[in-house]
Amino acid sequence: MPKPKVSPASIGNADDIEAAFYDALQSGDIEKLMACWADEDDIVCVHPGGARLVGAGPIRATFDAMFSNGSIRAFADKVRKVEAMSASVHSVLERIEVLTDQGPQHAYVIATNVYHKTAQGWRLVAHHASPGTPREMQEISDTPHVLH
Repeated sequence: MPKPKVSPASIGNADDIEAAFYDALQSGDIEKLMACWADEDDIVCVHPGGARLVGAGPIRATFDAMFSNGSIRAFADKVRKVEAMSASVHSVLERIEVLTDQGPQHAYVIATNVYHKTAQGWRLVAHHASPGTPREMQEISDTPHVLH
C-alpha cells in the first residue's frame, strides 16, 4: 500500500520540513518540494556554482529542470542546527548519488537550510549549496566527542 502524501502544513517542526524537502528531491515531486518553501517573495536558493534565485518562480523552474533528468538522490548527513523560537538554521553535509557509465558514484555538497515558523507552519526560506568533496564529509569541529 503506498504511503499517503503528507502536507508540510501538517508537519510540526523544521526537522520535519527538512525531511519532506529531501524526500521530495528523492521522489522528484515538484509539488511536494515547493510546499516546503515559505510563501514569501524573498525566499532564496543557490545551487552549487549557480546564481542566486529569488522567489518561488525561479526556484521552481530550476528544480523542474533538474527533475526533467529524474529524481535527485540527495541525503542529508551530519546536520548541525542553530535553533531559536521562530527560526532554525541547519548546516548539512549532503551526499548525492549519481549514476554514471561506471556505475553509482557519490558527489558531495555543503548546504545551509534556513527555516522560519510562519502562519502556515515551519517553512524553508533559504537553501544555499556549495560544491564539496569527500574531505568535507570529515567534519572539523571543536565540539568534544563524548562516548556513552
